[in-house]
Amino acid sequence: MTHNGMKPQDIVVLLKILLLKGKDWQSKHLAAQLHISASEVSKSIQRSEFAGLISADKKQVARQSLMEFIRYGLHYVFPARPGSMANGIVTAHAHPFMAAHFKAEMKYVWPDAPGVDRGLSIEPLYPSVTKAVKEDEQLYKLLALIDVIRVGRAREMKLAINELQKEIL
Repeated sequence: MTHNGMKPQDIVVLLKILLLKGKDWQSKHLAAQLHISASEVSKSIQRSEFAGLISADKKQVARQSLMEFIRYGLHYVFPARPGSMANGIVTAHAHPFMAAHFKAEMKYVWPDAPGVDRGLSIEPLYPSVTKAVKEDEQLYKLLALIDVIRVGRAREMKLAINELQKEIL
């Protein structure tokens, strides 16, 4: 296999596998939970294995390597630029975990038509994230922390990285 680089959904898939805490899983189950096709999950896992972010048996996430990538590379590889005002699901520093620590002047949201919050839109790592996080609070928190790294300032990023380390390592 040639490696053409990671894709944003690879982070989503790896985080979901981590949240399963060692339970057996199949691509079709991850696909259903993440609202991604099973073939896309399979390709994602292949890319992650090639990059050294998941074991050769494709069951064990390389936690330290994933954390290093999130900490040092994510904001360069998968940056987010705020767009126009939209209704959606709060993310980044507007997520309840971060909002408990920082007062945000402006909310960031993942665009989602039925969303009740309004803020500057940022694209999620994968379009189906808005569906998946409604079914998984832990995944929601982790992806919102990832968004802090994608758009945040230094002091917000520090808290997000510390919290991600608690969850990932």
